[in-house]
Amino acid sequence: MTGLVEDGVPPGNHSGRHHFDIDVIDDEVNDNPIEQVRLTVSTTDDPSQPTLTFRTWVLGLLSCSILAFVNQFFGYRTNQLYVSSVSAQILVLPLGKLMAATLPTNKYRFPFTNWTFSMNPGPFNLKEHVLITIFANSGSNSVYAVNIITIVLAFYKRKLHPASAFLLAQTTQMLGYGWAGLFRRYLVDSPYMWWPANLVQVSLFRALHEKEKRPKGGRTRLQFFFLVFICSFAYYIVPGYLFPSLSTISIVCLIWKNSITAQQIGSGAHGLGIGSFGLDWSTVAGFLGSPLATPGFATINILLGFVLIVYIVTPIAYWNNAYGAHKFPIISSHTFDSTGTTYNISRIINQKTFNIDMDEYNSYSKLHLSTFFAFSYGLSFATLTATISHVSLFHGKTIWQMWRKTANAVKDQVGDIHTRLMKKNYEAVPQWWFHIILVSMVGLAIFACEGFGKQLQLPWWGVLMACGIALFFTLPIGIIQATTNQQPGLNVITELVIGYIYPGRPLANVAFKTYGYISMSQALMFLGDFKLGHYMKIPPKSMFIVQLVGTVVASSVYFATSWWLLHSIENICDVSLLPEGSPWTCPGDDVFYNASIIWGVVGPLRMFTKKGIYPELNWFFLIGLIAPVPIWFFAKKFPNQKWIRLINMPIILGATGSMPPARSVNYITWLAVGIFFNFYVYRKFKGWWARHNYILSAALDAGVAFTGVLLYFTLQSKDIFGPDWWGLLADDHCPLAACPTAPGVVAKGCPVL
Repeated sequence: MTGLVEDGVPPGNHSGRHHFDIDVIDDEVNDNPIEQVRLTVSTTDDPSQPTLTFRTWVLGLLSCSILAFVNQFFGYRTNQLYVSSVSAQILVLPLGKLMAATLPTNKYRFPFTNWTFSMNPGPFNLKEHVLITIFANSGSNSVYAVNIITIVLAFYKRKLHPASAFLLAQTTQMLGYGWAGLFRRYLVDSPYMWWPANLVQVSLFRALHEKEKRPKGGRTRLQFFFLVFICSFAYYIVPGYLFPSLSTISIVCLIWKNSITAQQIGSGAHGLGIGSFGLDWSTVAGFLGSPLATPGFATINILLGFVLIVYIVTPIAYWNNAYGAHKFPIISSHTFDSTGTTYNISRIINQKTFNIDMDEYNSYSKLHLSTFFAFSYGLSFATLTATISHVSLFHGKTIWQMWRKTANAVKDQVGDIHTRLMKKNYEAVPQWWFHIILVSMVGLAIFACEGFGKQLQLPWWGVLMACGIALFFTLPIGIIQATTNQQPGLNVITELVIGYIYPGRPLANVAFKTYGYISMSQALMFLGDFKLGHYMKIPPKSMFIVQLVGTVVASSVYFATSWWLLHSIENICDVSLLPEGSPWTCPGDDVFYNASIIWGVVGPLRMFTKKGIYPELNWFFLIGLIAPVPIWFFAKKFPNQKWIRLINMPIILGATGSMPPARSVNYITWLAVGIFFNFYVYRKFKGWWARHNYILSAALDAGVAFTGVLLYFTLQSKDIFGPDWWGLLADDHCPLAACPTAPGVVAKGCPVL
């Protein structure tokens, strides 16, 4: 809604000038310290452009709702499809221009106020486009609490009050606003916190809006975008419909078809992935995001971590039969008993109290994991302590100084051209706005957990403790994400803490994890969007309102979609009862369910102490704490060797944090593409990289997303699939890669040795 106060647009001054038409005054220089930002982000602003217009609200709410519905709908399916906000970012541009060309320009005044309203305040502008994309971002980011609702209803087969479930979804998303408000000065205003992923969006916005002269013999950035988009759109019909096996090609399995060991080594989907690759952009970017948007040094750190964990630690542990590894698949997220068969969780749960039945547990079996899955938990312990150690050693002094200085001193210390323009042209969001949301959401979270018959099992003190963990970690993890595009997760530490303090209660464990982990993750999402608005010179109050409304709407749509599907599709998520070929297998929720067994039902006391199988994994806490110290020491001793400071132990130790559900082939292809573009192309063709790199990333994403949605709604939803042939299998043809190698262990589809 366009108003005199909100938008700062004086009456009759809807010139529709472009963001890039206003020049910086002579004494302003582009003094941002990050080269990629200087190459990508404009240093101009037009504060007269309207922002919260009728078009913004209509297209923004529509984009938010559609993306939330589509992503939750596909989230329950075997072949998950994630539609990013880039798709909406592209589609709304012609729609916005159409509305600007057709809607009436009449102005209306609200009774008894000075506010005016027009359905068409002028040409569709860049700032409206950015705010609509922020709405779309809210819709494209999943609601983690829906996993809790799903495992309660579909896996544990228990009832859950809809009001409790709705409040859980809303409060876990909204709590992040409080933490975002506390740390925005340090993670948004500082030019050193540059949020690399935002440069993809900035580059695309400029390509879509700037009037650009076509280079002789070349193409404009918008022409380049649509060329790549059309190619990506057309090509994805092949791996997405006609030849799904192209997504993962494992050469070793095609040669050694009867060898379990060979397939364990060569399978990109179920093994180590040596010799595997994929000819599908969704394989490259599906789980780890676009490698083109990740800085080169972070890519190399992930490469080091991947090689260390997957090609050194895992083979040594597995083929030395650590923790009885031969009884289980080499890489699996499932839980097993001592015989190597899937753990029968219903046997050890008291169905009346929904707590662990210790007599049944003691008479049955301890909980076993695949070696890779067990070590992944150890590495998550190490990543957590390494994050604290790394930030303390490398950034601790600066953080401490920034905390002690006044707001003006901080501005003087860290301000660059973008910060100065924002301070000059727009009012900041009052701090008390964030405080009100924080206090009210904490109160509603306690009500959701303590009310409704305490179905969620988490007491009030658990909510407060989870909030404390999120508050403590938001700043250090925010620094890592804002500089490396990688976010170490808090999911394991939250599971560990509540698992020790309040064991045997699966829902208390996952609720605590969601309040502790997701509120921090949401805070960083809000801060990242604020940084995008900072780069695009969006009024902070407009950003705040759009984020707030977008989050409430998206959470509501995600909840409603999941509630509808869980109550309308018979046996959803239960593979043993679903008809053959049914797509409603819920692979992501299956991982979440197994985590609730490990941490909530059995608990860390019976997993990671002498009462369990894996007490040695606790040493990873110490390993992570010490790991950054040698890097810091050598960086101090050899200050001229700048590359030493780029070694980031939290990223190395947490490199494989997405496995599973990500697979080795996803990492191999992601690393190959990232290294090629961020080293070879960046160094040899820097001009091309600055002009096209982020445009290429956005176009590839958009092409895959549009084709995937089109294929589903036109063909696959009607059970019309590609030709029935060898390449139609959406797997890498390595059926033995997930087999155990211990004698006498029986597993479906595997030979008994």
